Amino acid sequence: MKARLVLEDGTVFQGSSFGADSEGRGEVVFNTSMTGYQEILTDPSYRGQIVCMTYPLIGNYGVNGEDIESERIQVEGFVVREASGIASNRRSEGELCDYLQRHGIPGIEGIDTRALTRLLRQRGSLRGIISTSSDDDRELIHSAKSIPDMIGRNLADEVTIPGMKVWRKEGSHHVVVIDCGVKYNILRELERRDCRVTLVSSRAGTDEILRLRPDGVLISNGPGDPEPVENVTDVARDLLGEIPLFGICLGHQIIGIALGGKTYKLKFGHHGGNHPVKDLQTGRIAITVQNHNFCVDIDSLNKGEIEITHMNLNDNTLEGLRHRTLPVFSVQFHPEASPGPNDSKYLFEEFIKMMKNNAPKKRHT
Repeated sequence: MKARLVLEDGTVFQGSSFGADSEGRGEVVFNTSMTGYQEILTDPSYRGQIVCMTYPLIGNYGVNGEDIESERIQVEGFVVREASGIASNRRSEGELCDYLQRHGIPGIEGIDTRALTRLLRQRGSLRGIISTSSDDDRELIHSAKSIPDMIGRNLADEVTIPGMKVWRKEGSHHVVVIDCGVKYNILRELERRDCRVTLVSSRAGTDEILRLRPDGVLISNGPGDPEPVENVTDVARDLLGEIPLFGICLGHQIIGIALGGKTYKLKFGHHGGNHPVKDLQTGRIAITVQNHNFCVDIDSLNKGEIEITHMNLNDNTLEGLRHRTLPVFSVQFHPEASPGPNDSKYLFEEFIKMMKNNAPKKRHT
């Protein structure tokens, strides 16, 4: 079946469908990872986006029920140079094509993904549509232009849990995770470190969280613009100095805003598993997994109160911060890094240490 990818600037790519016979609409971004396509597909941070993989052959090791980061596929569409017709791996339980069809997600293969990536790097992220039914390019271009822009969209409230959920009932430290679109592997990393884990909605209030008597609060990753996620920002402000805070990705941006900073949208974002980040405290360089379109503005932060801890070596954007006196730190990249690299998992140990050294002064009932 034929398929086409149409962008808001009028660019049209023609290829073949390898997913669901449907239409996918969203912001088109590229990801430079060579593996981990199932984790990418199920990452809630991709809500509202169509993902193009720069690696040319995708799907060769199949899919399974373990390598998921949420309960469903989150991307709006999937773009590859070639979708493998063979799934060969001892852990494989199915093929990528069937997986997309089962979840109703369109995929397109056989297009020049290098040309698409170069276009996105030059023009920035563009809104687009994958269609298997329409060949009216003019109508599709007009429709692509009507897709809501990422700036100003609170997508965290679309992917969060409706109420509260216990992930692990027992553990040496009780971590409350504010679910803005949390990846399962963040929860698994906490579990591996003997943490009791409770998830709450991005709409949860400060009192609701304090009643759970947490030893620490983790603000998770998630999709979209951090600025409209005002409830979580207000909660983060309330908890400053009260409970140890750790932010990842969107959570990092929200903590940056809570500390008085501002955010802005990157030209084409950071999406992939090969981004070099320097730890300014140790001088070590880690290869990191990243998936974000927005960034905290370094110049907007009060350097007297906030220490810059990590920097991106590709474009010198902010990758981590720490409050100089309060138990608060955050990183823009993903330390849970599934399927890898694993250079930054030590940050979960830092969070554990922070909880040990900063037990809450008050216990709320």
